Amino acid sequence: CSGFPLSIFFIVINEFCERFSYYGMKAVLILYFKYFLDWEDNFSTAIYHTFVALCYLTPILGAILADSWLGKFKTIVYLSIVYTIGQAVLSVGSINDLTDHNRDGSPDNISLHIALSMIGLILIALGTGGIKPCVSAFGGDQFEDDQEEQRSTFFSLFYLSINSGSLLSTIVTPNLRAKECGIHTKQRCYPLAFGVPAVLMAVALVVFLIGNKMYKKVKPQGNVILQVSKCVGFAIKNRFWHRSKEFPKREHWLDWASEKYDKQLIAQTKMVLKVLFLYIPLPMFWALFDQQGSRWTLQATAMNGKFGVLSIEPDQMQIVNPILIVIMVPVVDYLVYPLIKKCKINFTPLKKMTVGMFLASMAFVAAALVQVQIDKTYPVFPAAGQTQIRLMNLGVTPATVQFQPQLQSVDVGPNETTGYMTFETSKLKSLNIISESVNKTQPLELLERQRYTLAFKWHLIDISSNLVLDNVTSKPEGRENFIRFINNYPFNVNVTVDDIPFGVLSPLSVSNYSIVPEPLVSLYISASMPLYSCSTSSRKLGVGGAYTISVDGCTDYKLNLTYFEDIAPSTVHMAWQIPQYFLLTCGEVVFSVTGLEFSYSQAPSNMKSVLQAGWLLTVAVGNIIVLIVAGAATLDKQWAEYVLFAALLLVVCIIFAIMASFYTYVDPNEIEAQFSGEEKEKDKKDQDGIEKEAEADSRM
Repeated sequence: CSGFPLSIFFIVINEFCERFSYYGMKAVLILYFKYFLDWEDNFSTAIYHTFVALCYLTPILGAILADSWLGKFKTIVYLSIVYTIGQAVLSVGSINDLTDHNRDGSPDNISLHIALSMIGLILIALGTGGIKPCVSAFGGDQFEDDQEEQRSTFFSLFYLSINSGSLLSTIVTPNLRAKECGIHTKQRCYPLAFGVPAVLMAVALVVFLIGNKMYKKVKPQGNVILQVSKCVGFAIKNRFWHRSKEFPKREHWLDWASEKYDKQLIAQTKMVLKVLFLYIPLPMFWALFDQQGSRWTLQATAMNGKFGVLSIEPDQMQIVNPILIVIMVPVVDYLVYPLIKKCKINFTPLKKMTVGMFLASMAFVAAALVQVQIDKTYPVFPAAGQTQIRLMNLGVTPATVQFQPQLQSVDVGPNETTGYMTFETSKLKSLNIISESVNKTQPLELLERQRYTLAFKWHLIDISSNLVLDNVTSKPEGRENFIRFINNYPFNVNVTVDDIPFGVLSPLSVSNYSIVPEPLVSLYISASMPLYSCSTSSRKLGVGGAYTISVDGCTDYKLNLTYFEDIAPSTVHMAWQIPQYFLLTCGEVVFSVTGLEFSYSQAPSNMKSVLQAGWLLTVAVGNIIVLIVAGAATLDKQWAEYVLFAALLLVVCIIFAIMASFYTYVDPNEIEAQFSGEEKEKDKKDQDGIEKEAEADSRM
């Protein structure tokens, strides 16, 4: 087809579907841990980065499996089956109704969901990592030696399919997650968000199999990674057995492998190890880079995602990176680098990588500044041994509340509320409410680390009161609010918001909090009373807040409502994350692209897979660094953790710059040509010797 093997189109479509599947699942994963499995942020982050690390460790296994035993085609097929099963298991594990037998909206057996999720993720990591080094190489195998131009075009199409799949999935799956679905109770639709990637992975497998008879399948020829590993291992072992002084030293420790391996392999291994030594500081860059999908997504959950008429989900902010990549790669290649060259600055690949590290470090400084502003909007919940209480006066007369025994006295105006006040739980026994010369004592039996609201009102000759446990321990997610109602009416009222029932409330009773998604315009609130019904549209509410709405009465069939803010809404806009994404993306462009280019330019032609494995290993180690830091969790403030990562990368950046200054660039082609020339000369000498010997024999 236009000079291309028809088989490559099946490979490109397969890659698009597989990348959609992987990035679509990965985009919502951290929020699944936090909100469905109910894991706290640090543990969610640790498990997320464990999964990503596993995804970048398994490519080495896949490469060895393909090159040494199964071949690329069978490896892709078998591991794609594993991959598809993993996606399906993860999707099933996210179905709330699977164990919600009492239909209260929460899984009754969370351990089953965790087990299914972990099994699914392990299978996905084996699948996606195992096929990662095989698919692009298998596509390259479809071309003949004289189709260099078509092969180059294929790789462009191949990487376009990767970016298209990841970009589209990062838009689609967060929207699917934001929908509500369920058999008995409506929940965030994680089964759909994971199910669609599972279907796409199944499609990827089917499409790949359709092209079976068209593929050119190269038989396994041994894996160079194993050869290099064996060469290094033998050199170390041989040096150990000949460590005494009676054996003369050799120029390089790898020369101890010369008894078993040829000089060319040893020289090539030396070049590879020289580059791999420079890889040692690189994991720190990836430790910061891969937090886009974890810490930065969690940061976005506490921000306002309203962009005009559009509302952005927290996990959709990750799309900024691929969009900026598309913009910045040509800008850097065709504008920035030529300008630097015109200024006669020797901007070597290693210097570019150093600048990339610095930019990533600055991205986390920007993230820390944003986090400081977010922290100002966070509620402060009670610590161990503490309780918080808030006063809400629903009457028309002012009141004074005395906390006993003689802790403090607080004045509360009509239709007003105080902020949450913190007390030692053991010391707060009761309180007195005084209004219009009426005194009422309210005994208290409080729990540690809990928040309470005391609602009260003076009516004629008595004071009515109700102590309510505020069972909210965090801000709501993204574009949602927690809303509850209190009945400040002398009759029972039945409250409904849009299609969400809040139930029948007796006088001064309070409903449970319900999650209410952000409306397009405003909420429609209705209340049924014994003789009539009233309704109204809510005032404009922020997102990410918690509200108590008091039903005060009805005038001309229009509800009279009073709004009390329990938790402040998210006021820091998601747009403030764009600078940190910009800095990190610029760092990626000059670090990642340049790093791969440098590695390939410094490696022998048959050793590029070793450097690819080493590069992927740095990504895995970077994610392991994050899970160690998140697991330790010694820092109370998130902004402090961002600063810590920025400082660590800055130190590593300086170390890398020093290491790079001692590096001498080589041309592998010259070295290979030298060995090739020596080999030809040796063959010629051998041939001359044979001819002379034959000539001597003929004379005899």
